[in-house]
Amino acid sequence: MPTANAEATTAAMLRLFGPECTPAPIDPAHCTALPESTVWIDLLEPTKEEERLAEKLLGTNIPTREELAEIEPSSRLYQKRGAAFMTMSVLFGVGDGQPDSDAVGFILNDKHVVTVRYIDPKPFVVFAEHVYAEPEIARDPKELLVRLLDAIVDRLADEFEVAGKDIETISRRIFQRHAHRSSDNKAPEMRLEAILMRIGKVEQLLAKLRETSVSTLRLLTFLQSLDMLEDDATNRRHVKSLVADADALNDHSNFLGDNLTFLLDATLGLISLEQNNVMKVFSVFAVIFMPPTLIAGVYGMNFEHMPELKWIFGYPFALALMLASAIIPFMVARRRGWL
Repeated sequence: MPTANAEATTAAMLRLFGPECTPAPIDPAHCTALPESTVWIDLLEPTKEEERLAEKLLGTNIPTREELAEIEPSSRLYQKRGAAFMTMSVLFGVGDGQPDSDAVGFILNDKHVVTVRYIDPKPFVVFAEHVYAEPEIARDPKELLVRLLDAIVDRLADEFEVAGKDIETISRRIFQRHAHRSSDNKAPEMRLEAILMRIGKVEQLLAKLRETSVSTLRLLTFLQSLDMLEDDATNRRHVKSLVADADALNDHSNFLGDNLTFLLDATLGLISLEQNNVMKVFSVFAVIFMPPTLIAGVYGMNFEHMPELKWIFGYPFALALMLASAIIPFMVARRRGWL
């Protein structure tokens, strides 16, 4: 049985879930019929033999990986021969720091629910363990599918919370950066560039969250409209609640996206400001040292008739004049706040 923290793709397997099903992958070579109690058929990275076996046992086609990857709604959500075929994008890889999404297929009929997937995200791992521990959950295919979708939506909401906290942390680092300057020897623009990289990572996560939430909402809306749920008040109410949750997550994703865009603009603006400050300092120092340089150039011309060259105090006088010509622009720059 997979562990609860597994999110990477595992070996190909076909598993059956139901009140009397054993928690072990099925060998296609030794399976000729489905147990009567089978409700959930889970195909994880199915081989061609497992696909053919599932099609034979169910009497319906199993979508291939290429078919699952199609993005048009008509290819992802449709009914055929009394079964509903649904495909949605599911998030995975967040725990590894590499968030991504992949298509997962669902087939629902009156007796079974089939999942076809090539990833093993945490909601599936945890839910499968839950069904193994309490087989009574797997008595009705519609209820099982709704509970599985509930687990996916819950996990999605958790990831939105993580993204929201990351955005709050970035906001504090940007607008309270002066509080950290005493303990951070890096140049301000270098710290801001690190924040810019952090924003990029959160944006990558948020993009996948948006894709998953939109796909989830479409599937739930389609599921809500199915005739097979018309006489099932309990599951219909549950699906309606999940539709509202997914819709709220979509709105929240827009809010987080707007915040992240603002933080990106603010960071780029502050980086430009810090770079301008550096250039301003160089410009002020160039102005400060311009008069002493001019004086040194005048007294370095060595004309024959220059009285100061034979004056005993000529050298200290020139140094004092150069120092004074540097101090005056420096004081003016300090008073005007240029330094």
